[in-house]
Amino acid sequence: MLYVRFPLSRRNAEDLLHERGIDISHETVRFWWHRFGPMFAAEIRKRRIEGMKSSRWRWHLDEVFVKINGERQYLWRAVDHEGEVLESFVTKTRDRKAALKFLKKTMKKHGRADVFVTDKLRSYGVALRDLGMGDRQETGRWVNNRAENSHLPFRRRERAMPRFRRMRTLQKFAAVHASVNNLFNTERSLSSRYLFKQNRAAALAEWRSLCAA
Repeated sequence: MLYVRFPLSRRNAEDLLHERGIDISHETVRFWWHRFGPMFAAEIRKRRIEGMKSSRWRWHLDEVFVKINGERQYLWRAVDHEGEVLESFVTKTRDRKAALKFLKKTMKKHGRADVFVTDKLRSYGVALRDLGMGDRQETGRWVNNRAENSHLPFRRRERAMPRFRRMRTLQKFAAVHASVNNLFNTERSLSSRYLFKQNRAAALAEWRSLCAA
């Protein structure tokens, strides 16, 4: 949880655990992340999809570039109206084919949205027309801030890492990080201190139940 949730390196996580009386190496942190991260993320997604209200009425779509071995790749994200990251997807390009594949993958898990909020990248419009939903696209200045802001936690986390070396590793980490961030994202600025503390305690209790399962 420390390594994925906070912008820490593996050695930072090792030092924090050492202060708590847990003596491990940074390689153990790496092993735990590869072994258990996807399992926890899958269970978090399952529970949230089952327990949440419909998130299909408004999606925000956006993409950012991430360098892998010096080459530019693209991380696509679909975010619902409440800021939940629905899907993360890595591609080498951001053309029609990539946008179409991203949309199909997201809709396979979450159904079809009533409104797709995007930037002015033409690939979105072409892909949505291919799917027969061109009339559901919405673009405009500042309307897609929800998706753009969702990239910030990942960007902070990325800076603490020694870069990604493979697309598969980036895809895996982005999916796990999004799930963990969804669990602990309590919209602190939009709730009272009392409600925030309740939500934070509930998120931590759910995480501990996943670890104990």
